[in-house]
Amino acid sequence: MSPICAPLLLRVQVKANIYKLSVASQTCQRVMSVERIFDEFGHFKRFQACLYFAAVFQAIACGIHYLASVFLVERPNFVCAPPGNITDVLYGNHTGASLEEVLPFFKPANGPMVVRTAVGQQWELSTCQRTQRMNPTDFTYEQVVNRTTEKCDGNYHYVYDHSEVYQSIVTDWDLVCDREWLAKLCQPTFMMGVLIGALVFGDIADRVGRQRILMITSLCQFVFGVSVAFMGNYYLFMVIRFLLAMVSSGYLVVVFVYVTEFTGNKVRTWTSMHVHAAFAAGVMMVAITGYLVRTWWIYQIILSTCTSPFLFFCWKFPETPFYLMAKGRLQETQVLLDSIARFNGLEPGRLRAEDLLEPKEALLEKEMVPGRAQPAEPERKLSILDLFGTWRMTWRTVTVWAVWFIGSLGYYVFSLGSVNLGGNQYINLFLAGAVEFPSYLIGCYAMDRVGRKRTCAPALLLAGTACMLIIVVPNDIEVLVIILSMTGKFAIAIAFGLIYLYTCELYPTIIRSLAVGSGSMMCRVGSIVAPFCVYLADIWQYLPQIQTRNLMHQRQMCTPSHHLHLKPT
Repeated sequence: MSPICAPLLLRVQVKANIYKLSVASQTCQRVMSVERIFDEFGHFKRFQACLYFAAVFQAIACGIHYLASVFLVERPNFVCAPPGNITDVLYGNHTGASLEEVLPFFKPANGPMVVRTAVGQQWELSTCQRTQRMNPTDFTYEQVVNRTTEKCDGNYHYVYDHSEVYQSIVTDWDLVCDREWLAKLCQPTFMMGVLIGALVFGDIADRVGRQRILMITSLCQFVFGVSVAFMGNYYLFMVIRFLLAMVSSGYLVVVFVYVTEFTGNKVRTWTSMHVHAAFAAGVMMVAITGYLVRTWWIYQIILSTCTSPFLFFCWKFPETPFYLMAKGRLQETQVLLDSIARFNGLEPGRLRAEDLLEPKEALLEKEMVPGRAQPAEPERKLSILDLFGTWRMTWRTVTVWAVWFIGSLGYYVFSLGSVNLGGNQYINLFLAGAVEFPSYLIGCYAMDRVGRKRTCAPALLLAGTACMLIIVVPNDIEVLVIILSMTGKFAIAIAFGLIYLYTCELYPTIIRSLAVGSGSMMCRVGSIVAPFCVYLADIWQYLPQIQTRNLMHQRQMCTPSHHLHLKPT
């Protein structure tokens, strides 16, 4: 992210969170007793369970679209195409009558591929250039003759190996050599859309409601996801993918709020953490579909439609009781309460919406003139500087931001980089998603037993240690490299999953939303940087692990303490 763009986005995030805090402060007395719903109807009974699993089901699509680019921009072996028809191909010990026969064995570092055309010309073919042998004596791999070299550019075509990847956006639009950077922009641009979507839809959800945003974003995920498959132009492809990133991020942000506002505090940690599990299921779906389908546009359509059944019942989702009470929509709240009671096998009407108000607030409701709002008390304006009010608060904020950034960076480095570990890339990505399921179970259990800090700091240490060990493992022991990488992904998923809850509990109520919002922005910055770290593997295979390890080891020792005196919420 450019230094000009980052402060601008930060100001937008702060403005959004100031609005949220203002709304919360004006209605805190009104919604304080909404938690009574769960005491009366259960913290996670039949109604909440059905709604939870239905809402989380669509979160699978978010995991799908976030990681789909792994195989969309897959680059197979390729060489610069020679002029004319080829009759013979020679590469090391491999011979053939066509490039397609020998390309699966081609490695640019081992030298060029030598071909002979129907008119007798001999060419040495590399990835981004071709060299013609002048007056060759015979057809051998090594020959001392004069040569003329031509650079492969837009005037020439490339020949791709279709044995593994039949069709990707790289092969369709020749995103190699001088145009390779266009393919590498695919994932960072998507993550930029994720950042913008989180800012936009998080604020809109507070204004128009969670249910509407869930419905709109899930529909747009389907429409934009399918539309991407029919884009015949790279730039249109990127624009639609950017919009897809915005709505996917919008759904993921709002669904966290939605499920926590429908579940009681006894299970809220578990339900919020396991939204990440649906995301991991989406990652596994990407691996399975990528293995079965090697044509990018068919692959994209399948991924975009696998959660489409959600569209048939998302419009039946109710608005959350917290939002309805905050807006003073008591009649709609009562209808919702009766529905929850009936679905959970209880008697409708046992809890009235007015009972959720504080006694003093209920009296004010009766005395309120219809159509005239109560004047709001003057509120002190908040800014990002409130997170740096004292030296202790400053240190805590810097550390929390670092954990957000490193957690996101590590998560996506391990996920995106799993296909470069060696062995079967599809199995590697599948394991990178599967390993998250036990991480969230163990993370929830550890948070309840030993606390947040004693869970987060060892997780960061373990992830950093895994990165360090990967570097010293010989290249030919691929199984051990994969095991260490999955261990790192397991550990970073724990830290990444608990940082949401951890941040809420480290700050006083008045700046809590601001802290979470600013931390979330640092998380998005980490996800934008992560693809560039993965691209460092082109320089050295283990360079991404070195960068991630250094950051993790620096921050695991200074994870803020959870023992903080907070004002009552």
